[in-house]
Amino acid sequence: MLFPKPQIALLAFAIALTSSCNLEKEIELELPQYDSQLIVECYIEPGKPLSLLLTRSTGFFEPFSTDADQFLNEILVDDAQVQIEHGGQTYILQQGLYFDFETKKISNYQHPVLAPESYDQDFLLRITTADGKTATARTRLLPIVPIDSVVIDWAAADTLAMALTYLSDDPNQTNYYRRMLHESSLDSTAVQDFVVSDRIVENGRLAFGTGFMFGEGDTLFHTIFHIDRAYYEFLESVQNAVIAGTSPFGTPGKLISNIEGDAEAVGIFTGLSYDREELVIQK
Repeated sequence: MLFPKPQIALLAFAIALTSSCNLEKEIELELPQYDSQLIVECYIEPGKPLSLLLTRSTGFFEPFSTDADQFLNEILVDDAQVQIEHGGQTYILQQGLYFDFETKKISNYQHPVLAPESYDQDFLLRITTADGKTATARTRLLPIVPIDSVVIDWAAADTLAMALTYLSDDPNQTNYYRRMLHESSLDSTAVQDFVVSDRIVENGRLAFGTGFMFGEGDTLFHTIFHIDRAYYEFLESVQNAVIAGTSPFGTPGKLISNIEGDAEAVGIFTGLSYDREELVIQK
């Protein structure tokens, strides 16, 4: 682009003025004081012990230990009274450190009784902290929605395959689902992990698909969780919070929780009802 001579002179003056300025300036931000909250995670899964993880949240800029034992000591909440009521029985969960080798999850409160496959009675959670504060929640197991079929479709070149998972949805009620797909083993990072509502269902049938990304001999684990609205909204809010947490200057993500009480707690208490199919891909 050609500039008339007066504009060239003005442009040169602006460049010279800018180069003489110091464009770096330190800004001190006064961040509000962060108040730690209790974080509750408790899942009722038939055939597994009643387990709960009770931790405390920390601020974005607060330092944390790189030593695993010290880190756990800093975030785990001790000396709470934890109980789950169901079917007229009250189960007192004992404090400890428990590890689920299948899911690779830990908990710090547990009762050895195995959760029943009960779909018609509520489970009630009650937590009393060492300072007398309480947190409560209520949930119920939902009936399993079975997988109708898993279909393998090969690309035109016959080198890679895609997987389609089908299930039937009850059109007379609002349903929510969590889709998880693992390759090789259940303790691997999920290839797919997302939640949906049945608003996307057409003609009462729901399909989850992948890209052409699997080869002959690969083992896939297809899992469909039938979840309630509370868990659906919690998982969505967790995903949004993770995205917001990638920047210290982003808008904080708020967790949608079904935990109530005066203990300033957030988290989720829900049942895990799911159907799972293991499939080795073959031509």
